[in-house]
Amino acid sequence: MNADSVLVITEPGKISFLPLENQDLQPNEVRIRTLYSGISAGTEMTAYRGTNVYTQKEWDPTRKLFLPGVKPSMAYPLVGWGYEEVGEILEIGKDVSRVKSGDIVGGTWGHKSWHIETEVIASDRLIPKNLDPILGIFTHIGPIALNGVLDANIHIGENVVIFGLGVVGQIAARLAKLSGARVIGVDLYDKRLNLAKQNEAVDFAINPKEGSPAEIIKDLTANRGADVVIEASGSTTALHEAIRSAAYSSRVVVLGFIQGGAETLYLGDEFHHNRIQLICSQIGGIAPELSSRWDRIRLIRTILDLQENGAIDLGHLITHKVPFDRAEEAYKLLDEKPEEALLVVLDFLNEA
Repeated sequence: MNADSVLVITEPGKISFLPLENQDLQPNEVRIRTLYSGISAGTEMTAYRGTNVYTQKEWDPTRKLFLPGVKPSMAYPLVGWGYEEVGEILEIGKDVSRVKSGDIVGGTWGHKSWHIETEVIASDRLIPKNLDPILGIFTHIGPIALNGVLDANIHIGENVVIFGLGVVGQIAARLAKLSGARVIGVDLYDKRLNLAKQNEAVDFAINPKEGSPAEIIKDLTANRGADVVIEASGSTTALHEAIRSAAYSSRVVVLGFIQGGAETLYLGDEFHHNRIQLICSQIGGIAPELSSRWDRIRLIRTILDLQENGAIDLGHLITHKVPFDRAEEAYKLLDEKPEEALLVVLDFLNEA
């Protein structure tokens, strides 16, 4: 593999690399050498598996509609996927003054050896010097979870249920605890449940294999149900059970990226009879009532500040580090053994 390379999803299930062409810096730009890059087990894996809606339909940004039967918005090969990166500034443009060589920057530039960014964007995403650089990979996935918690509108003393304790669910659970909630975690994998309990992200853990989460949650809440539920698994089966778990006239935040249809979602059942509110949470936007105070940069800085002051520990979510040139193994691990892998990180410092 070329020393300077970019990862390519050639077709569903196949990984390759292309040389990264040299590019000169503009006066207001910096060159960042990638140190680590996390693989998203949610959205990114939909591209790897070929289920992402953008690979199936065309997105019309003007009308905000997906159009079937036309050219997909994203066609294979997909070059430069990835949005959990951190790197070191190697070179700065002649007009750059807010950052310097050696600074560590988090961002969303894909799985590639280096990246050119503007000074403004880089300066907003500087990683505190007392943080391990690898924690910079959470400058995007962390805000996704935080945005979901803001959408959940959690109050002190409420019962909050998190369906799906992957990376986003684990972070959301910890943030819900910081918001003063009693948190119940639901996941099919005992390793994830145990990790959440060990790190005090949840007060109670439920594996659906051992019984109906909704019925257990009703028992735990004196038959009231959860004040708010966050669905972070992307499963319509889990979404249906999340709706069943919610208290009358309460809300379910749909944070997971659901693929395909919804044969196991029965909207005529508890959703209809219990007046449940479904709220979509997506990092492309912030709740209108919060948007005058919150933006993407504040989400990023909040996640970094919480890590810096020790309020949350996200390093324990990294279960595997794989050399960049062995990325295919990393994708297969996430695809074939999700019970073993939580956050898999590509290591650009130690290639095989």
